Amino acid sequence: MTNAKIYTVNEQQPWAEALVVEDGKIIFVGNNQDALQYQNKNTLIKDMQEKMILPGFHDIHIHPVHGGVTSLQCNLVDIREISILLSKIESCVADKVIGEWVVGGGWSIDIFSPESLPDKKLLDAITNNIPISLKSSDGHSLWVNSNALEIAGLNLKTTDPKNGKIERYITSNEPSGLLHEDSAMMLVMKHQPKLTSEDLIDGLRYAQNLFHSYGITGVQDAILKLDPGDPYYGLEAYNFLESRDELNLHVITALFWKNGQALKPQLERFIETRKQQSGSDLIHATSIKIWQDGVIETYTAAMLEAYSDRDDNYRGELQNSPEDLNAAVAALDAEGFQIHFHAIGDRAIKIAFDSLENAIYYNGIRDSRHHISHIEVFQEEKYYLLKKNVEIVSDEFELNGNLVKIFFDKDLYDIQELIASTDVNFKSSAYNIKGKGEMLEFNIQNEKIKVTGEKSELFLETTEMFSDGSIAVDNLVGSFSIEGPNSKLISDEIFITGFMINGILVTNNGARDITNLEVEDENILNIITEDTEMFSKKAFYDREKSIIELFDSVTIKRGSEIITGDYGVLDTNKNAYKVSSKNSNKVKAIISNTK
Repeated sequence: MTNAKIYTVNEQQPWAEALVVEDGKIIFVGNNQDALQYQNKNTLIKDMQEKMILPGFHDIHIHPVHGGVTSLQCNLVDIREISILLSKIESCVADKVIGEWVVGGGWSIDIFSPESLPDKKLLDAITNNIPISLKSSDGHSLWVNSNALEIAGLNLKTTDPKNGKIERYITSNEPSGLLHEDSAMMLVMKHQPKLTSEDLIDGLRYAQNLFHSYGITGVQDAILKLDPGDPYYGLEAYNFLESRDELNLHVITALFWKNGQALKPQLERFIETRKQQSGSDLIHATSIKIWQDGVIETYTAAMLEAYSDRDDNYRGELQNSPEDLNAAVAALDAEGFQIHFHAIGDRAIKIAFDSLENAIYYNGIRDSRHHISHIEVFQEEKYYLLKKNVEIVSDEFELNGNLVKIFFDKDLYDIQELIASTDVNFKSSAYNIKGKGEMLEFNIQNEKIKVTGEKSELFLETTEMFSDGSIAVDNLVGSFSIEGPNSKLISDEIFITGFMINGILVTNNGARDITNLEVEDENILNIITEDTEMFSKKAFYDREKSIIELFDSVTIKRGSEIITGDYGVLDTNKNAYKVSSKNSNKVKAIISNTK
């Protein structure tokens, strides 16, 4: 090629006018005269007439397989009017028979909001004999009709899954046909017909051709799941096209991190997948996708402050807790993986950055090139970082840890918040509290203290709290929460074990006393008073009324007495109890060694 304007992205030679290609490879870039030395009788010379030539573009966040498949389904991309959208969906339904699914997506939620949201009634008006399942353009919402909800068994009684939401009608709690985030969307999507290998390959072919039309020659597949049948599964499609010499893309695969699942087996699988792909010239399994929050439009992005257009003080939800994210990121970084975060809200972004700082502490600074995608709401932070054998002593508190982040407002001495990790010990005479754990968060302004990790401990005067999960105290509100395995509370009056223990504190004469408790455990919790031991799955304690209520699988033991039932109540003042049962269950009593 001669007489071109070639931008080389080479600082020593940014522009050239000719290039030579031999056997599919560029062997020369320079001027027209020097290019001619490569000419022979088989040379094809093309005069570019000063047209511009650029290196191929690399898109670092795109979904080739999934996007291609969706484009070949009911494609709703770039439709900006609801009437046109419904007309297109109607055309997608027209060639279906009863029992077949209509799947696809690409609709944008902003054409409905802020007045309304996508509603199943709009789809029901088209058909309720054929299930319809349409994913939003951002991939965080699923719009379905009543038939799809019925197949999935979603109704008034269905509870929201963890890290997901089922939109409902305000007046009836009935699902309205809109599901947010992966855990809720999968309630319906798992019932859809599984994509075949042919579907995936056709989708990738479509995407590859589209990319090339825009000059894209390299991509990062921003979510690649490894289990067949999962949305975003697609590694076999890449390998198939490469094996047939049809793949003309350089591909980085961001293998999907499954939130809430154990670290070790996931890490082992990522390492094995990377090893399997090491022989490929085009496909590199070197990146890991971590989904840290949702999107702003549906209030699933994790924010530092509450959403201003809601009145419930809601801030969205993190998909991973800080302690879980710290452990995962440190381990992945140590193995040389590049981490690709999804983080939109400022709280999600902050936690992502914190996890990278934690990884640097453990693994050192390396050429890791981790990145965060989207970053829609970002809040500048003022802080300084202390590392290794940190000791802080002030008039209000003492703290020891190995990585401490100190946030301040106007100057270094105007401390607002502390975040410490790795063997943290904390003591505050001002708040009569001390504790330890793998991580500590102390908001001085709001008087909130939280310790997390295995063998966490927190002591409030005569009350002791323990957990392998988290312990949080809100001093201003007068509440606390203990959650996780091996959680327990010990005071002068009561001993409790259970997965979740929530309580209310009141201050009398400078000392804090427990007034109310709520305890839950999916297995069995345990409550011990002076001479009585109680077991159930849920319990309430009201100190003012001197009552402990027990629900579900109740057992009360006192001396030689053992009584079981469905419901129990203990009057701690009168030292008397009552047990009852419902339905066909019977109250059972065992009284031994009686005279």
